[in-house]
Amino acid sequence: MSGPGMSARRLADGRRLHLNHGPIDLIVAASGPGEEVEAAYAQAARAFETVLPDLVGELAALRRPLPRTGPRFRGAVARRMAAACRPHLPAFVTPMAAVAGAVADHVLAALTAGRRLARAYVNNGGDIAFDLAPGATLDCGVVSDPAHPGLDGRVRLSHDMPVRGLATSGRATKGQGGRSFSLGIADSVTVLGETAARADVAATLIGNAVDLPGHPAVARAPAASLDPDSDLGGRLVTLGLGEIGADEIALALRRGQQRADTFRKAGLITAAFLTLRGRCAVAGGARALAAAEAAAREPGPRAGAPEAFETEGEDLR
Repeated sequence: MSGPGMSARRLADGRRLHLNHGPIDLIVAASGPGEEVEAAYAQAARAFETVLPDLVGELAALRRPLPRTGPRFRGAVARRMAAACRPHLPAFVTPMAAVAGAVADHVLAALTAGRRLARAYVNNGGDIAFDLAPGATLDCGVVSDPAHPGLDGRVRLSHDMPVRGLATSGRATKGQGGRSFSLGIADSVTVLGETAARADVAATLIGNAVDLPGHPAVARAPAASLDPDSDLGGRLVTLGLGEIGADEIALALRRGQQRADTFRKAGLITAAFLTLRGRCAVAGGARALAAAEAAAREPGPRAGAPEAFETEGEDLR
């Protein structure tokens, strides 16, 4: 199935669906009766056809800081983006902070609508929306440096957890392994939340808080000088990080952890896992993040876009 510039095809494993349209690249997976999976994939592909055109049609407004009231967006994904960002006001935030997670949520909703599935997920470059039937689990790998991806730990998610979304942000910038800009210096911030859109914006804002303002080891430049269309305008984004001491690493992580705890207490996230230069910090959700926290204590580099993966022997046909 395909529309103008949009493609939908099965991956080589025959089980997962690959959806692509311009800059949007999704991996979709579902398990259940064969006819249910086929119908679910068809639903997801149909819903995906209009995602990019709808976003482009409202892009100018989506790139502007979100006001307390209005604007009323027309597109379903745009409305998800604004709804996820609005609880963080009056902080500076544009709906674009939630775009990847909102797209994943939207396609997941179409994938699962009226279908009998044991497990389903939509992975949008590491921002993942998922649905689990009672008794089902999903293992998500934690990669703590998007610029040098490798599996550093994993989190097992289950139906009874108040989590249906996962997202990661970090300082790796566009063209250097990242997909967007960050105001902070975290290697990665992985967030578990009620939806992928909520996790997405929270990961961005927590990542911005992991910072050492004015530190000479942090290379920065105005976002607009790197991308004239950036929603961050003249705000300074991180380009690189030189040598910093252990106390400075701890301070930066503590700042991010404090913001994550504020979000958790406000009910905006379930948990967050922050990494910087081989050190980690965890906010909330000890049960959900126990495996990732244990992995971060192991020797070796800990540098995050998580990737959903199936455990050995798991049947997603």
